[in-house]
Amino acid sequence: MLKKLFGKGENQKTIEIKAPVTGRYVELSDVPDPTFSEKMMGDGFAVEPSEGKVLSPIKGRIVQVFPTNHAVGIKSEEGLDVLIHIGLETVSLKGKGFDVHVKEGDKVDIGSPLVDFSLEDIQQEAKSAVTPLVLTEESQVADISRQDVKEITGGKSTVMIVTVK
Repeated sequence: MLKKLFGKGENQKTIEIKAPVTGRYVELSDVPDPTFSEKMMGDGFAVEPSEGKVLSPIKGRIVQVFPTNHAVGIKSEEGLDVLIHIGLETVSLKGKGFDVHVKEGDKVDIGSPLVDFSLEDIQQEAKSAVTPLVLTEESQVADISRQDVKEITGGKSTVMIVTVK
């Protein structure tokens, strides 16, 4: 009611960001890659995966599938841009071990399968299997509320609640 009286927040929406993969929650600052740990691409979190299935963390539309299948961009219904980057330095795998289930323009629900990947291949051939999720457009974000989570389930565990401008 106060927001209505003072005209603040009337255009803002909140969105729950679910875990994109099952595994152990990792703070973005602990990701062993400065592009992510220093938030050069945006704020977010990461997961040390325990299985090779990436599920949609939000309801929205696929806006990008990288040619090497190691990353997927999604725009939520609320207008929030989210990037899921499977492992670190996985572009060098040139698509090996990745099976993509979506294409640009596809609509996805929370928990929709996006990519299956070989956790073993990534652990052996890439820098790390840690999978960051970043909010790539800081200008879209009014507030982030982080949940106290450790072990998370892909497509089910709420990790962040974001207020979108």
